[in-house]
Amino acid sequence: MPNANKVALFWLTTAAGAVLFVTFQLFFYVNDFVRAHGATPAITFEPDILWMFSAFYGCWIVTVLVALIGTRTALWVVLVLGSLMVFLNTLGGIADGLRDGWHIAFSAVFFITLPGVFSIAATWRRIKSKGNNHVYQ
Repeated sequence: MPNANKVALFWLTTAAGAVLFVTFQLFFYVNDFVRAHGATPAITFEPDILWMFSAFYGCWIVTVLVALIGTRTALWVVLVLGSLMVFLNTLGGIADGLRDGWHIAFSAVFFITLPGVFSIAATWRRIKSKGNNHVYQ
């Protein structure tokens, strides 16, 4: 498999982890809401905020698509954008974990940070590799 595709696969795994984290976080919230018989305050969002969430999580696919380009400049963009996404998602997950429970923070670290560190390392290794980029061994 070409190295550019490996890097994109790493970032796709991280993006899937971010989706799993958000899904589990919603399940945990609904579970707490049902267990409290509706006593938990409902989280409501304005339409503008919902668009922001869509754009924010949409950046994950942008990272994967740019990684498929495979040029050195594209990989630098992927490294910066992907690292920022991993950092912000982890920070948000830990902040939510402090509010809602340790299992949320653990999920953020497990589903986002862990694959994100491997993605960052793979991207950095690809940027620093020397030799013929057009030869796939």
